[in-house]
Amino acid sequence: MAAEVSKTSTHIPEPLFALRPDAPRVSAWRVRAGPATVAVASVLCLLIGVLYLAMQIRAVFSDQVKQEYAGLVLEAVERADTARARVGVWDEHVPGAHDASTDDYRQARAELTRRLASLAALVNASPADAPHMPSSVLLPDATFAEMDTLLANASSYWHTQRDLDSADMRRRITHVARMLIAVAALLFCMLITALGMYAKRNRQLAGQSHEFEHAALHDPMTGLANRRKLFAALEEAASQSQMDATPPNLAVLYMDLDGFKKVNDSLGHRVGDEFLVAVSQRFRQSVRRHDVVARIGGDEFAVLVREFSAQEELGEIAQRLIDCVVRTDEEMGVRMVRASIGIASFPDVIQDCRRLVVAADEAMYQVKRGGKDGYAFATRSPTPTPTDTLNTR
Repeated sequence: MAAEVSKTSTHIPEPLFALRPDAPRVSAWRVRAGPATVAVASVLCLLIGVLYLAMQIRAVFSDQVKQEYAGLVLEAVERADTARARVGVWDEHVPGAHDASTDDYRQARAELTRRLASLAALVNASPADAPHMPSSVLLPDATFAEMDTLLANASSYWHTQRDLDSADMRRRITHVARMLIAVAALLFCMLITALGMYAKRNRQLAGQSHEFEHAALHDPMTGLANRRKLFAALEEAASQSQMDATPPNLAVLYMDLDGFKKVNDSLGHRVGDEFLVAVSQRFRQSVRRHDVVARIGGDEFAVLVREFSAQEELGEIAQRLIDCVVRTDEEMGVRMVRASIGIASFPDVIQDCRRLVVAADEAMYQVKRGGKDGYAFATRSPTPTPTDTLNTR
């Protein structure tokens, strides 16, 4: 019964966002949170933080300069106060000193004038907006009351200015410290994020590599090992046998499904594929876990048996494989598929384990020539006879 092909028409649904007047427009611009996006956002945040940090550091240095300048002005005010006190001592304790114009008094007045001039130069050259000192206090007719008032005002203003600059500098230093902590935390988060993305990418690549390796070494339909994996296992066993003083017993059971072509021709390839998948699952369940069940191609299979005690054990394995085919055939109602199996063992019969597949294949054809549906052992004879090698059911 050939497989029927459905000729019913396929309805293509209307797109979700069709061009209708009432349909809302969806923006095509979407930000994908990938490694590049995270890296760009982190770098931008880092640059903004560094720029802000640089501005704060610059402001700290500026406040420090202002504070030092205020200290210089206050020192000049103290010197001017000292010179003014010395002149005041002459006026209070030496009557007529001003009229006598003694040398000491003239020197005290000259010192006061220099101090006031130095103070005026500092105050008037201040980079900040500070009240200037009038030039009238530097004139000879300036009264001591004007000088005292000017010095008191200058001392009060620059003390206040120095305190403000000091507080502003402490505040900015606190901001710089916090920003340094934030930048360090950002760098740490960037490092952790990069490591996480790197680890995730490695896991993805490892998973893809495992998938590629599995696809290269396994049959895509049945999931069994393919010819390449079978010969790789034989090559590994050959290398191990050369290193060991007593090589392990190995055997290959080469199997062909008799009558399987009729299944594809009469029931269709879909039924044939289902049969292969079902019988492959039974093959895998009927042998040990460390043995290799491979699909060589089409309806041909092979089993690599690792470690067996006697030929009878291999015969039991072959019989189980034949029973797997029979049960699958009966459950699916096909009733036309059986199995022919050739068995080759190493090192008793075949001296080179690389030739196990060839020897088992030759023994399998002996079964087919002798009536099919059975198994046979390969011998050292290049052309084994059916009476020596065949054991049919």
